[in-house]
This record gives sequence, C-alpha cells and structure tokens, in this order.
Amino acid sequence: MKKEQFIYLQETGNVSIPVLLINNYSKLGLKEEEFMMILHVKNFKQSGNHFPTPTELSEHMSISTSACTTILRGLIQRGFLTIEESEENTILFENYSLKPLWDKLYTYFIQENNKKELDQSKQADESLYTIFENEFGRPLSPFECETLAIWIDQEDYDPVIIKAALREAVMSGKLNFRYIDRILFEWKKSGIRTIEQARNHAKKFRQHKVNSSSKQESNEEYKRKVPFYNWLES
Repeated sequence: MKKEQFIYLQETGNVSIPVLLINNYSKLGLKEEEFMMILHVKNFKQSGNHFPTPTELSEHMSISTSACTTILRGLIQRGFLTIEESEENTILFENYSLKPLWDKLYTYFIQENNKKELDQSKQADESLYTIFENEFGRPLSPFECETLAIWIDQEDYDPVIIKAALREAVMSGKLNFRYIDRILFEWKKSGIRTIEQARNHAKKFRQHKVNSSSKQESNEEYKRKVPFYNWLES
C-alpha cells in the first residue's frame, strides 16, 4: 500500500464522534477505558457488527476479555448502553444501542445551557440593581428592591426595557419608582416589547410635549400591581 493510499484511508475511514461527547464524557461519569469501549462499540456497529463480543472488543484494546466484560456490564448497569432485540428475515438477533448515552448527553447539554442562561439572567439582574443605585446615587430601599424584583419576576419586563424606562425617567427629571412604573405600564399596554419600540415611543412623546398635568387619562384604569412608597417625599 502506498503512502498516499494509506493517508486517504485515514482521512475517509473515520468513526464519527460528537465533539460534545469528547469534551464532556468525563462530566457524564465515564472513565477513559469506558469511553474507549463506547467508541469501539460504535465502530463495530458502523462496520456492521452490532453486537461485538468481549473477545472481539479486547482484540482492539489493551485490556483482557474479562475486563471488557466487566466494563460492558458496568456501562449497561449505569445506563450508558442497552441490549436490544431486532428481527431481520424472521431471525432475532441482539445489538448494542447507544441511545441511553445520547439521552444522557442531551440531558447534560440542556442542563448546562439552562444553567448558563440562569447565570446570565442573574448577572443581568444584579447589573440592573447597580444601574438603578448609580442613577439614584444611593442604595435602593427594601421597597424599591422588591418593586424591581416584581418587575422582573412577576411582570416579566425585559431588563433592557426597564433600563429604557429608567433613562426616560432621568430625561424627564422624574427619577422615582412611581414614574418608572407608570412608563412600564403604558409601554406594556401599548404592546412595546423591544428597546427600539420604546425609543420610538419616547421620542414621539417628547416631540408632542404632552404635559403630564393636561394629559387625558386612559379609558383603562391604571391599577398598580407593585408596592410603592414615595421616598423622595419622605
């Protein structure tokens, strides 16, 4: 066999291994020998042998047949492999299934992704509190912290929208939670969900220079859903 042919075979005759599995097999609880066993099982299945014996597996590894048997048994007991029965031309035969492994990998991926999103959300919330305290020039009161938490958790306002409402209050010279809450209420009622929509709405509001004292009240009664204490008048 020429070197070019050898290199070609190495390039084309490979077993497909998900990068996600390579990077996280140890976090799933797999040891190196167990991981290699799974790869060999996968390779045999890809080659058409769906139920390799421990002896066949041992011939491709540096461990004994009995060690292969022990590892296979452990992988099955721990839910990384299963043995399924299939039928072909009325003949029943057994095969190894890697579905439990992919199920574990998927669950791990979803959990890690959810954890990452939760961490990002937590960081965003903490950043939001810091921004408010910087604008107010003081630590937020317990009531103000509770109001901010309600906006995020119960009213489900996007932190970006809350920041936009805060900026609008600063520009209007009405830096208090009651005014910010009123802005958020009006935006929600108007279907404003993005920062661009909020900017356009605020721009139109300032262009018309509608005086808050002469502004007609909406037909829909405004009912506060958050606790409020006017700290500026205390």
